Amino acid sequence: MYVHKLGCPKNDVDAEYLAAFLAGAGHDLVTVPEEAESIIVNTCGFIVPAKEESIDEILRLGQLKQTGRLRTLYVSGCLSQRYGDELLRGMPELDGAFGLGELDAIAEAVTSSARRDKTVRTEPRRLGYLDWEQRLLSDRYPYAYLKISDGCDRRCSYCAIPGIRGSYRSRPLKSILREAEFLARSGRKELILVSQEATLWGKGLSGRPDIITLLRELERIDGIAWIRLLYLHPTMVDDALLDYLAADNKTLNYLDLPLQHCSSRILAAMRRKIDGAGTARLLASIRRRSPGATIRTTFIVGFPGETGEDFEELKEFVRRHRFDRMGAFAYSPEEGTAAVKMSGQVPEIVKEERVDELMSLQYDIAVARNNSLIGQTVKVIIDRIAGDGRAYGRTPADCPEVDQEVIIHGEGLQTGQICRVRIDAVDEYDLVGMKLTG
Repeated sequence: MYVHKLGCPKNDVDAEYLAAFLAGAGHDLVTVPEEAESIIVNTCGFIVPAKEESIDEILRLGQLKQTGRLRTLYVSGCLSQRYGDELLRGMPELDGAFGLGELDAIAEAVTSSARRDKTVRTEPRRLGYLDWEQRLLSDRYPYAYLKISDGCDRRCSYCAIPGIRGSYRSRPLKSILREAEFLARSGRKELILVSQEATLWGKGLSGRPDIITLLRELERIDGIAWIRLLYLHPTMVDDALLDYLAADNKTLNYLDLPLQHCSSRILAAMRRKIDGAGTARLLASIRRRSPGATIRTTFIVGFPGETGEDFEELKEFVRRHRFDRMGAFAYSPEEGTAAVKMSGQVPEIVKEERVDELMSLQYDIAVARNNSLIGQTVKVIIDRIAGDGRAYGRTPADCPEVDQEVIIHGEGLQTGQICRVRIDAVDEYDLVGMKLTG
């Protein structure tokens, strides 16, 4: 049995829950698909490129029915939740499609090598929080993603997530703490809390806990050194949260704040519930209350109706605020969303040109920031050791997979070690330094 992970960290966690469930049902798991008699592809269906990647991987792995041991190929996750029947009709390689959380049905199909012609799924509006008891860790990194909720209530006009994963459901506190303690026992030193919106955690739970309640409880767990909070909605970041992030505790002063745009007209069309002036005030408040905070953001360019003037406004916004970390993405028209029917759709070539232009601007900002660190000492957690003995790690300002790395030289380098590193050089987005002793 082999579980193939695709998509975002939240989807990766789901795949590890699935793998643990299958192992508990008596199936032997293998680490490479060529050795598997049955494969489950845990798909992503968020935007067009993710869908295309999922389909490409299904086709690639399906070839193992002719060249390997593979007998059955199944899909699970967001893409099959949304398009399972279409996948089954169009891809003869598939033996079944399963929506979110259908663990019992997947295990039964794998056990019996059954072929299913219809998707097994629960309607998004009926989904509850899937509180699994076990998780099979598939790597040896010193960090782990920890899901704290599922679904979303925001209904942004470009996003299909509410139609795939349903309404926002907070994960119960005891369940989160149980898994966090397991992760600490497994050697994880950094917990990265993921959800569609961390700032809304606690909604629907008795006692009205909030995200600070959760962070305080996680701080108590021995072995955890860093806690990183992802996906903060701009309208929900208040002074209490900013002060907590800036305080002397295990939670890193790292704000992952997807702003999506700065034009009030575009933000209104996106249904973001904040305008350009409110966004600027929020950023000013963060810099005033917490000068040492790392602000990471993302922007969508080419949203329907975005004019050249809107894009120039966005570029000036990026120049003015000089974000510590930034990503930019071309708008992806998603079936079932309000934005797909909007007038003023921007040509693909224009969207890609705008992504390149915005990221080029951010590149210069990032390199200048990195150059300012030369000669300084920073704290780094080591993620992995390369074959040549060099280590690769991250500062508190860097999240795995999306932010930059630190290339570390020195003696006694070990995965999971948190050490002081003197920055000696810059390699584009990455830093190069020497581990300090004593």
